[in-house]
Amino acid sequence: MFSISSTVLPRWCTTSRHIVRMAAAHTTIAGLSFEAVAIKPPSHPTYDLKGIIKLALAEDAGGRAGDVTCMATIPFDMEVEAHFLAKEDGIIAGIALAEMVFLEVDPSLKVEWSRKDGDYVQKGLQFGKVYGRAHSIVVAERIALNFMQRMSGIATLTKAMADAAHPAYILETRKTAPGLRLVDKWAVLIGGGRNHRLGLFDMVLIKDNHISIAGGIRNALRSVDEYLEQENLQMEVEVETRTHEEVKEVLQYASQTKTSLTRIMLDNMVAPLPNGDVDVSMLKEAVELINGKFETEASGNVTLETVHKIGQTGVTYISSGALTHSVKALDISLKIDTELALEVGRRTKRA
Repeated sequence: MFSISSTVLPRWCTTSRHIVRMAAAHTTIAGLSFEAVAIKPPSHPTYDLKGIIKLALAEDAGGRAGDVTCMATIPFDMEVEAHFLAKEDGIIAGIALAEMVFLEVDPSLKVEWSRKDGDYVQKGLQFGKVYGRAHSIVVAERIALNFMQRMSGIATLTKAMADAAHPAYILETRKTAPGLRLVDKWAVLIGGGRNHRLGLFDMVLIKDNHISIAGGIRNALRSVDEYLEQENLQMEVEVETRTHEEVKEVLQYASQTKTSLTRIMLDNMVAPLPNGDVDVSMLKEAVELINGKFETEASGNVTLETVHKIGQTGVTYISSGALTHSVKALDISLKIDTELALEVGRRTKRA
């Protein structure tokens, strides 16, 4: 279990609160030590994870109104125990974040887990519980579940893709939900994937529009090398290529010039076939042209059905925007009357 340092209840429980602004780059967030977290979130210089939680809770509370249903139906000091219930099979993710939500609403709540982030859960499994004031638990419930369900959906698909892609590594992209960049990318790590760049600041990625504006791939690479040297910056550099001719042009530039280039993206070199299969011959030839001089990344036409074949071409990485932009949430519930919940779940085939 984690602990939170502040003992002052937030605004959605009382009229007093204590705000501590923390960023994910620090070793603790909202009083939680990430040394104790199974899989730590990516480090980001400005992302305020506690702020995202506060925003989600404030969105639900609607200012001073708060949870009018709770106030009308639940005695303020009533205490209950509620259980987390998996309603389908998958990889659980967001346990640490869900606990942060409960403790932000009410630091007196007690949260316990029988599983950790990254573990497999089966439909019908009770994998955690929260005990304390019923009012606080119900207020926190939906926000905690929203984070967990989205993260678990991402982690579940990532795990399947990562296993199928081996020996290549699976990456997500920047196609994340606005405001949830770090949350989505954390879920990818929990699912066994690796993170691509967190934003525009931590890696140079020369894409097709940059190349067009710069007047060609060599000009774009030269401009990046000059800029990094001028600014005394060291970071990974990736360039997008779409044809074998562009790959050869990049390799020729690198053979003639000292460059910071570290990775070549091979974009849309996987061709779909009428029978549902894919032709990876163009991708494989590009990997052979590069011959280990740089890391390689396959992009385009990546699905759970095609990723294994792509992974056998020798590419270092495979990136998939679908990991985060087409999320199917994992069905999870929080129930106080778990016997009734299981009975209803069996009737509807959801538990």
